[in-house]
Amino acid sequence: MLARISRRLAGLLATLLAASFVIFAAVYAAPGDPAVFLAGGRDKLTPEKLELVRAQYHLDEPLVVQYGRWLGDCLQFDLGRSFKYSDQVADLLVARFPTTLALVAYATVLFVVLGVGAGILAAVRRSTWVDSAVVGGTTLAASVPSFVSAIALAAVFGVQLGWFPVTGGGEGFTGTLHHLTLPALALALGALAIISRVTRQAMADAGAADHVEAARSSGIPEREIVRRHILRNALGPIVTMCGLVMAGMLAGTVVVETAFGISGIGSLLVGAINTHDFPVAQAVLLLMVTGYIVVTTLVDLVHPLLDPRVKEAAV
Repeated sequence: MLARISRRLAGLLATLLAASFVIFAAVYAAPGDPAVFLAGGRDKLTPEKLELVRAQYHLDEPLVVQYGRWLGDCLQFDLGRSFKYSDQVADLLVARFPTTLALVAYATVLFVVLGVGAGILAAVRRSTWVDSAVVGGTTLAASVPSFVSAIALAAVFGVQLGWFPVTGGGEGFTGTLHHLTLPALALALGALAIISRVTRQAMADAGAADHVEAARSSGIPEREIVRRHILRNALGPIVTMCGLVMAGMLAGTVVVETAFGISGIGSLLVGAINTHDFPVAQAVLLLMVTGYIVVTTLVDLVHPLLDPRVKEAAV
C-alpha cells in the first residue's frame, strides 16, 4: 500500500510539473503584450519606455528563464503581483476562493444526492416508465450547456418568480445558500445526468451477479438485496465518477460565476484574460489543475478500498 501511494504521489508531482509548464507557456504565448498594459496603453508609449517595463518585470528574458523564476516563486507561495489590481495574487485567491469552494460544494451535494438517487430509482424500476422518464430527463439535462441553464434558471426563478437572487454570493450561511442555489443547480445539471447514468449502469451490472440471484432465491427482501448486495458492489464506479466530476467543476465555475455575477476565481480568471493580467491567469489555472489532479489522485487511492476486485488487480 505504501509503495502504491508513493507511486501515485510521484506521478502527481510529475503531472503538476508538466501542467505548470504548459500553463505558463500557454499564457506566455497568448495574444497581446503585457508590457503595453503595464505601461498604461499605447498612447505616448516610446520603445525606450516599453523596454524599460519589460526589463522591470523580466519580460525580456527567455521563456525557460521566466518559467524557472515563476516556478521558484510558486514553490515559496509567492504567486506574484497582479498587473491590474496591484495586489498580491495570493491575496486575491484567498479572498475569492471560499465563494468558489462553497459553490462547488453545493453543486456536488446536489448532483450526488439527485444523481445517485435518480440512478438508483431507474435501476430498481428498470424497463418501466420511471426508467424512461429518468433517462429522458437526464439526457435533456446533459444536452443543455451550463450557460444556457444559468440564463434559463435566472430568468424563471430569479426574475419572473423572484424566489432567488440572480447576482452576488450572499453573506452568512443562509444567505450564501440562498444566493448560490441557482448557480449550483446550473453547475450540477450536467453532472447530475452523468452520475445518474453511471449509477444506473453500475447497479444493473451488480444486479446481474450470481450471488444476487442466489439471495433472491433464498427469500431475502428486495430492499435488503438492493442495499446490501447491489448498491454496495456498485459503489466503486459511482464514487470514482463523482470524484472525477467534482474535480472538473472548478473549471465549470468560469461560466456560471460570470453569468450570475459571483466574485469567485472563475470570474477572476475571465477578467485576468480580458486584461492580460498574466500572473492572475497563471495562478488561477494552476489552482484549477492542481485541484483536479489532487482529487483524481485521492479517488484513485480510495477506489480499491471500495472494490476488492480493483485492490486485487492493483496488487
